[in-house]
Amino acid sequence: PDGQSCLNLAAARLRYIAGSAWSARCYMNMRPLYQPQVPQSGAAA
Repeated sequence: PDGQSCLNLAAARLRYIAGSAWSARCYMNMRPLYQPQVPQSGAAA
């Protein structure tokens, strides 16, 4: 397929994923990012 039809297929897949149950799932729990940072004891990474 040419570039335009590939783009249409990709856009259709993204629309399907966004409208399906995947959009209801949390890919990442954002809550810990908003908590105050607690200094950890031990070696620094």
